[in-house]
Amino acid sequence: MPRLSYQTATISVFQFITIMLLGIPNTIINIVSTCHSDSSNCVSNMIVSLVFYLLTAGWFAIIMLIGHMAQRKRSRQFAVLLMGFEAITFIVAGYIDFPHDPNVLSKLTSALDAFLSLVVIYLAIRLFLSGGRRIVKKRNPLTRRSA
Repeated sequence: MPRLSYQTATISVFQFITIMLLGIPNTIINIVSTCHSDSSNCVSNMIVSLVFYLLTAGWFAIIMLIGHMAQRKRSRQFAVLLMGFEAITFIVAGYIDFPHDPNVLSKLTSALDAFLSLVVIYLAIRLFLSGGRRIVKKRNPLTRRSA
């Protein structure tokens, strides 16, 4: 498995795909549970759930684009912007959504989202600290290279 050193684009695409794929069953469960318990609000809840899913897709699409730009340009500004977006995502997924949702799949999605946010933040910090240069593994000066 390749080591991720500054691949913010790779991990943010993975984050987008996993959250969107897990969001589909979460949205369906939300709609079905509301329609089952309160049929009078079924249509309005369905519309709100679909709009929320689309807003979530837009949010993670923005993160994916910022992650791509940060990696491609090795830009400190994009890295800082990506860290900010991911910090907001971590707060929402880890502290707001996670403890209050009774749905197990939703809890799993929030936990995975919080974890992936931390991974992206870590990679963005590495990218920021590199100052736009390549990130390479430091060699031990005591080991000799065989020719």
